[in-house]
Amino acid sequence: MTERRTSSISSRKQPQQARSTELVAAILDAAVQVLTKEGAQRFTTARVAERAGVSVGSLYQYFPNKASILFRLQSDEWRQNISLLRDILEDAARPPLHRLRTLVHAFIRSECEEAAVRVALNDAAPLYRDAPEAREVRASGERIVETFMREALPKASDAVRAMAGDLITTTLSTVGKDFSESPRSQAEIESYADAMADMFCAYLKSLGKR
Repeated sequence: MTERRTSSISSRKQPQQARSTELVAAILDAAVQVLTKEGAQRFTTARVAERAGVSVGSLYQYFPNKASILFRLQSDEWRQNISLLRDILEDAARPPLHRLRTLVHAFIRSECEEAAVRVALNDAAPLYRDAPEAREVRASGERIVETFMREALPKASDAVRAMAGDLITTTLSTVGKDFSESPRSQAEIESYADAMADMFCAYLKSLGKR
């Protein structure tokens, strides 16, 4: 039986008490297990509830459908990525290229550590990628990158900075995804991140000289 789909991908309510918080945490932990084991296509609220040891009714108190669970997992990942962007790219005490190199290393490590969940979430992306909540999260990350690019390329035009920011973020995301889909040693991760950082830094240096 297919699940009834609704337009909402947001949680029904936020847990207010410790017991409710623990219940939501158990549901999300179970969701990760089901997602990595079964994949997005076989992911259902019934399987999540069973793995969490709760009733489907209890699950529906917080999540109206499977899309809302998947979106919550994706939102948590997005928030972590945005926090990573903000903490590193907004650190004005360090030169821009130093920040960029640090970001590349942190991002590639994160991609490799979370590869199984990320791949499954990418498969589920059509359920929520065009939702207002998803657009808002993407916009937040874009603003951080835009601010960083103004620092890294102070003499460049807005068009050049926008192109550079889009090229770096798209390349980092796409190549990071491909690289993390195979098991990698720590040495491989560091070497690959160094190479990517070298490429991005050289690119920004060349733009800065034009």
